[in-house]
Amino acid sequence: MTQACGLDFGTSNSTMGQLDADGVPHLLALEDGKPTIPSVLFFGFEDDTIHFGRKAVAEYVTGADGRLMRSLKSVLGTALIGDTTRVKARSYGFVEILGLFIAQLKQRGEAELGAGLDSVVCGRPVHFVDDDPVADAAAQDQLEGAVRAQGFRHIDFQFEPIAAALDYERQVRTEKLALIVDLGGGTSDFSVVRVSPERARASDRSGDILATAGVHVGGTDFDRLLSMAKVMPELGLGTLTRDGKRHLPVAPYYDLSTWHRINRLYNAQALRDLRGTRREAQAGERVETMIELIEDRLGHRLVGAVEAAKIALSDADATNFAFPVRDQTISTAISLAEFTAALANSVERIEATIGETLRRAGVGIGQIDSLILTGGSTQVPAIAQRLEALFPEAELVRTDVLGSVGLGLAMDAARKFGPRG
Repeated sequence: MTQACGLDFGTSNSTMGQLDADGVPHLLALEDGKPTIPSVLFFGFEDDTIHFGRKAVAEYVTGADGRLMRSLKSVLGTALIGDTTRVKARSYGFVEILGLFIAQLKQRGEAELGAGLDSVVCGRPVHFVDDDPVADAAAQDQLEGAVRAQGFRHIDFQFEPIAAALDYERQVRTEKLALIVDLGGGTSDFSVVRVSPERARASDRSGDILATAGVHVGGTDFDRLLSMAKVMPELGLGTLTRDGKRHLPVAPYYDLSTWHRINRLYNAQALRDLRGTRREAQAGERVETMIELIEDRLGHRLVGAVEAAKIALSDADATNFAFPVRDQTISTAISLAEFTAALANSVERIEATIGETLRRAGVGIGQIDSLILTGGSTQVPAIAQRLEALFPEAELVRTDVLGSVGLGLAMDAARKFGPRG
């Protein structure tokens, strides 16, 4: 017997959910008994095995020879979707790599259930791509194609913040006007939704969604911004050429700070360009460290270290960053104030998009009863503090930041396909 499920394929983490026999949504154990699995693949060169999730991260961190792939969702709807990446003697397209990960999710979900899965509601951000409806539609089509290729016959989509609202609604006792703030790894989405016990029983909730809006800003952007502000200057970003007439090119630093662009530096032409930059640079020794880092293919590990620094700043006012490259160490002190300053533009974009969401809904800040936060990036202090300041009278609801969307998608799948498909 085949069954239905909800699939939250996230930029950083993924979940699958289903309703149990009592009609209560739950997340399937996808890795080591845990309901979340990092959206990561590692192509092991030593054993010619593809590792997924925490196992992929463990292989990578322990220094196994191979290629790490992360933030795959970020390529949907972009020109990068048509690119390939070389893994030993074989080239993989990004759509194929997406399919490998989704196939693994399906396989693990079916093993947990002891039954096949052929119907799925997939979560999607309000906007895969900002201000480009053609690219946005293409992104959903690309994701649908990757999902269908793994054996799902019936596929539907639901906005991720709406899924979070469905999960929250299980606990409300009276009607409320809620603003759902879903800050994920790649996107930030917002929805104004009416919720109540009575509305929860309706099969069609379209009339309760007063407005949605989104912006392509998320946790991986925060990692990049922190890297560009504090780490890339240690490799020469912002320094001058020997003649003092211009700054060094920004593009390779941007690529080295962006997970899904790092592989573009791992080729002979990119290294030739960097060696040319080193010869022209005043701070040639810094560029030399960058060249050594790229030659040793440490780019993804560097961004992982930046992400760890970001997480450390959720609970501390400062952290020390240190990353070894051969006989050198990239080191710098990072304060929470510096991190907050690096995010200033992103926070303004998030605030502006919230304002646009309220405008579309025709409601004011004071009319929002509940501010529902989901997604790992809501834990970033600069974001959380701004949100709380914007809605001082609203009830603050912190959901299961990594699981609420998957739970809501499970409920939506049951409504659309039946609890068992």
